[in-house]
Amino acid sequence: MALKITVIGTGYLGATHAAAMAELGFEVLGLDVVPEKIEMLTRGEVPMYEPGLEELLRKHVAGIEGSTGRLRFTMDWAEVAEFGDVHFVCVNTPQKHGEYACDMSYVDAAVESLAKHLGKPALVVGKSTVPVGSAERLAARILELAPAGGEVELAWNPEFLREGFAVQDTLHPDRIVVGVRSDRAEKTLREVYATPVGQGSPFVVTDFPTAELVKTAANSFLATKISFINAMAEVCEAAGGDVAKLAEAIGYDERIGPKFLRAGIGFGGGCLPKDIRAFMARAGELGADQALTFLREIDSINMRRRGQMVEMTREALGGGSFLGKRVAVLGATFKPDSDDVRDSPALNVAGQIHLQGGQVTVYDPKGMDNARRLFPTLGYAESAEAAVRGADVVLHLTEWREFRELDPAALGELAGTRLILDGRNALDPVLWRKAGWTYRAMGRPAA
Repeated sequence: MALKITVIGTGYLGATHAAAMAELGFEVLGLDVVPEKIEMLTRGEVPMYEPGLEELLRKHVAGIEGSTGRLRFTMDWAEVAEFGDVHFVCVNTPQKHGEYACDMSYVDAAVESLAKHLGKPALVVGKSTVPVGSAERLAARILELAPAGGEVELAWNPEFLREGFAVQDTLHPDRIVVGVRSDRAEKTLREVYATPVGQGSPFVVTDFPTAELVKTAANSFLATKISFINAMAEVCEAAGGDVAKLAEAIGYDERIGPKFLRAGIGFGGGCLPKDIRAFMARAGELGADQALTFLREIDSINMRRRGQMVEMTREALGGGSFLGKRVAVLGATFKPDSDDVRDSPALNVAGQIHLQGGQVTVYDPKGMDNARRLFPTLGYAESAEAAVRGADVVLHLTEWREFRELDPAALGELAGTRLILDGRNALDPVLWRKAGWTYRAMGRPAA
């Protein structure tokens, strides 16, 4: 008999996972405790922007004309427990207020609410990013609470979604990692992921601690690579070098590779910053804090980039006050192809300049509503052209394709001064200079 799947938590991770499981042919029931989210998803609408997700959802949500009907949503824990053979826990693990550690309250609440209803054999699968050791503790709690006792098992299956590519990453993952304690759990997860494994996705079987560590280790490595090239940008600024050429040259070394070597204003979002901080906090609890002291510097380099962008802007405007200066900011989201503004370097820079007296106008293709909610005092424009009109300086802070395809000559007619600072090293300097712009990028003082 085909497995039935439930997904607990229908935020960014959960909504994507639920839709993808339906696409793989499973009957899926999603649960959330927020009525508005359930109502929205039942209409086939998603609470965030993610390319291809709404289309996938509408293809499978029951009650939508022409859908397969394989995907439904509920708020009833008993219904979820009765329905599912495999329960994926996909709730949020934010950073605790005032400290580095991870807030496990949502995961704990989800597992406890589900476990007490589990009266038949089931596999509970954690996908949330958690501190190492959490799976061990949660497995014991499930055993304690579940009416079916030892017939209910836990497995850990970390997610590796990239915002902007989440649907692709779920249906065609570059690896599937499962932390299991029995052949039965492994066999069940091989059945769940049979399609991507059949298409060549590697299936890595491990223990609980390793599965939990894989996600935080991967994010820490990525953060290290980004902060490394940003540290090189600081040296290039001081020495008169060109970080873009430096990155190109070292990227040809196959031990290093070219990806994520574009210097800029650093990383943000809801994952990388909080994950490396939680990793440091957990290492401290385990008595292995010295192993991760380098991550403190990675975090520091990353946060420093934002202030350096503000200072570069001040310098470009003559070195004095921002008072009365009109600053156009292209980009509000922490990365392109997303509407996520959590810990966005772009908005942080815009906010700092605004607080120092600059008249800041922001435009972003998808992040405007979220940006307005977070920074209501900034100015917002309905297009890049409207943002740039009359500006003394233009800051390119999120590398949307739309911005790379702007016509510098046409934009120059609108700007007060043809001065652009590329905080992402993503625009073509030759093209902009040809149109009469002064172009400046981070880590390229002479380029």
